[in-house]
Amino acid sequence: MSKENKGFILDPAAGYFRNQGVDVMGFDDFYPEGHQSGVSVLMHGKRVATNGDIRFEQTPGQWQPVPKKLDRTLSEEENTITTDLCFPDKSRHLTGFNPMIYPDFEFNYRVTMKGEGESILVTVDLDKPVPEAFLGKLCFNLELVPVGLVGKPYLMDGKSGIFPAQPNGPVKQQKSLYDLPVLPLTDADMQTDREMLTGGHKEYSPIIADDLVSEPYAYGHKFVLCPDDPLKKLVVESETAEMGLYDGRMNHNNGWFVLSMPVPANTTKGAVVLKLTPYADPDWIYPPVIQHSQVGYHPDQEKVIIVETDPRDARREEAVMYQLTENGLIEVARKSGKEWGKFLRYQYILFDFSDVQEEGLYKVCYCGSESSLFRIAADVYERGVWQPVLEYFLPVQMCHMMVREKYRVWHGRCHMDDANFAPLHYNHVDGYMQPKSSMTKYTSGDHVPGLNKGGWHDAGDFDLRVESQAGESYILTLAYEAFNVNLDVTTIDQDRQITEIHQPDGKNDILQQIEHGLLTVLGAYRALGRLYRGIIASDLREYVLLGDPTAMTDGVPGNADDRWVFTEDNPWRELQQAAFLAGSARAMRGFNDTISAEALEVAEKLFAETRVENDFARTMKLQAAAELFISTGKDIYKEYLLGETEFVAEHADRVGWIACRVVHAIGDAAFTEKIRKIMEDTKASIDELSAETPYGIPYRPRIWGAGWDIQRLGFQYYFMHKAFPDIFSPKLLLSALNFVLGCHPGTNTSSFASGVGTKSATVAYGINRVDYSYTPGGVISGTALIRPDFPELLEFPFLWQQTEYVLGGGSSNYMFLVLAAREVLGLK
Repeated sequence: MSKENKGFILDPAAGYFRNQGVDVMGFDDFYPEGHQSGVSVLMHGKRVATNGDIRFEQTPGQWQPVPKKLDRTLSEEENTITTDLCFPDKSRHLTGFNPMIYPDFEFNYRVTMKGEGESILVTVDLDKPVPEAFLGKLCFNLELVPVGLVGKPYLMDGKSGIFPAQPNGPVKQQKSLYDLPVLPLTDADMQTDREMLTGGHKEYSPIIADDLVSEPYAYGHKFVLCPDDPLKKLVVESETAEMGLYDGRMNHNNGWFVLSMPVPANTTKGAVVLKLTPYADPDWIYPPVIQHSQVGYHPDQEKVIIVETDPRDARREEAVMYQLTENGLIEVARKSGKEWGKFLRYQYILFDFSDVQEEGLYKVCYCGSESSLFRIAADVYERGVWQPVLEYFLPVQMCHMMVREKYRVWHGRCHMDDANFAPLHYNHVDGYMQPKSSMTKYTSGDHVPGLNKGGWHDAGDFDLRVESQAGESYILTLAYEAFNVNLDVTTIDQDRQITEIHQPDGKNDILQQIEHGLLTVLGAYRALGRLYRGIIASDLREYVLLGDPTAMTDGVPGNADDRWVFTEDNPWRELQQAAFLAGSARAMRGFNDTISAEALEVAEKLFAETRVENDFARTMKLQAAAELFISTGKDIYKEYLLGETEFVAEHADRVGWIACRVVHAIGDAAFTEKIRKIMEDTKASIDELSAETPYGIPYRPRIWGAGWDIQRLGFQYYFMHKAFPDIFSPKLLLSALNFVLGCHPGTNTSSFASGVGTKSATVAYGINRVDYSYTPGGVISGTALIRPDFPELLEFPFLWQQTEYVLGGGSSNYMFLVLAAREVLGLK
């Protein structure tokens, strides 16, 4: 199957260079702080290098200055990709989400990538020379994807090395970028205090991570990555400055290996000239990837196995299903595939094994590839599938509790000093913004009592966002109501603030968790006289904490290390919480009647007093009315819902499920008929979107993994199915669940639900990510898109856009989806 190697040719339709099984992309992505941007190299189905671009540090992290992309052009005739960029991006200077401190050096530059045979020539032209103050700081970096590099070799100008398991000294001391002149403040409405970001240079701060860096492992003009592995061998040659191989983990625990070369003095045109030569194996074909649920299937369930193949792969064979018996594997079925077509960069074939119904263990083989083992069984969803969310994930995430599991302490009793009021007119690094007015009796720095009870850490950042807290209680409530969930494997002692995993206490865990979410939201409402925006670390170094959250603060109220509580004037979010509280109040009836009454009282007050300024707020008011009507039966909420029929029709994709929750309870024939017609149109739209992918669900990949969105879709779809089962079949519910459990694009077919299924995400962005570990029942964001068409899910814990856990959805929506699947399959 050997083919002539014609070298790198720009594919204008794809937008990048191709050479057999190697692709080189140029600024299709622009998410440098997430390690997705600049010059990127994909070799034989894996991303090898990325973020090839100008930066101000050799090993930048999440808060270091990034450029602003201006323009990108392709020339098929010249075989080039040309991108124009500039520093600074003033919209991010000390303001917004992930604020950055930009140095006072404004310049434009151009990166030209040209295919020249088996190499890509990268040339950087500046519009002005680098000022003396920034010499040695401004550099061109190329980051090496760390997954699979530990223990692998490299060569630099003939000298050899092995990538180490941990960053090794010595460290190199140098002048910090933040000792140099800083860009003047913009006229942005809110600014982040520079002193709070930097820590005043008193100790380490993640935003000042260039004063001490790793001494490079090697220097030179020619670098060879993995010379022993033709599928990863990449040669990088600098025709200008000498390169250094830096270990970014020395500055940031989530750092990558970086090839960095300084921009020379007195140069503009050709300031950086770099030649990349990835070895391209002309015989390499992307091996077929067999995608299926890692948990398995109920005997009556549709069992469509999806096979992802290289578009160049003309082979078409039968897929063979084997059953594992005490005597080994035996063939039980052999199927021809149905061509689905192309999605993203791959070709898809569907194999339907639905007629295999005998209980047992199975695997599927196709063209030399084989699947993981999976079960076919009537009890396939009965144990260790939805339960880990309640059994592990939510207990581990509990704030203001000591969490133990037999010999293990997951974390100590944390944040007992919550919380001080956030500075007025302040922009926090995580997007919290405190207005000029506190809207309470408290002001900057005041200690707010009564906030050290309830809540869950969300989820790798340890913060308590109001929508995550109330939203989690709400989803759990709807699961409790819909499926009569009753599980007791955990002791939750709110008086002693201790949680004991696998120590039953005679109480329903789901009700105890609903209560735990309400304790923080209502406790803050009592203290502040209004909803909080959230509670979060006051200092950037505390914010990036890895490990036991008891180390974040000293537990003594009223001093500088206390977390901050924020407020906001945000009508749509206040109405959203009204809906969440109104729903959760129902679950607390008979369990904690006091908190039930309080939640309903607050919900009704917010509904009555909160203004509606836009469609977001109108949507949330509709949801609040629905939940309040279910909870109280009052005519005021019924009449409001009846009056919003046209709004439902105009925004059915977003609010149709809300109308379906109350349509039959309202009992108005005309209203029911209108909603039915709206839902018929909605179903047609869902079917149209679902037909765009081989996975049978609406799915448009983006830079963040879509797992959370698909779980939320399944959660909402359930209520449309319940209201109009003749319109909405249960198929989408099961397809959405299969997607989360392993039937998704790319080589990594793990279940997004950690610890669930034969193969699952056991390296995740949770509280123990620094240990390359996971929390059972946590559900990651999932397969992300390396633009324009490469699906990726790395086994790497520090990519939040691929492996992060979340509260207020994610795991709880997943749990709901499993329970819904059980119901539609007739299981009890």
